[in-house]
Amino acid sequence: MSLIKFNKHRSPWFNDKVSSWLDTDDFFADDFFMRDSSLPAMNVKENKNDFEIELAVPGFSKKDIEVTIEDDVLHICANTSAEDVKEDDNYTRREFSYHSFDRKLQLPGSINQNEKVKATYNNGILSLNLLKKEDAQEPPKKVIEIR
Repeated sequence: MSLIKFNKHRSPWFNDKVSSWLDTDDFFADDFFMRDSSLPAMNVKENKNDFEIELAVPGFSKKDIEVTIEDDVLHICANTSAEDVKEDDNYTRREFSYHSFDRKLQLPGSINQNEKVKATYNNGILSLNLLKKEDAQEPPKKVIEIR
């Protein structure tokens, strides 16, 4: 006996709520784990003195990427344009895609926006280093006595 996945598109009389309830692929999906596939994958690491942010943006050059901070929002965007394809080019198959992305991140109040953000781009990885304010650095651990 073989198992066949339920295809919600073959049952038009179901509304979206019933279909999504029956579809087990999205069982563990919620807003925290959902990620727009057009956005680059991102890693954020918090250290004692700074935040390290890495974005996977292969296929772009440094001049295609723009990074700005305004009103506590880190804005990272990139645009590429398609090559001019001539009609007489004899491609049998053409799969290269040219895309763009626009990602905005709300920065915590602990970021020192007066300090220069360090940004590097190497092998398709955009790395950003944002320093924390002196007073926002990790306070010493406080032990609470239990009575």
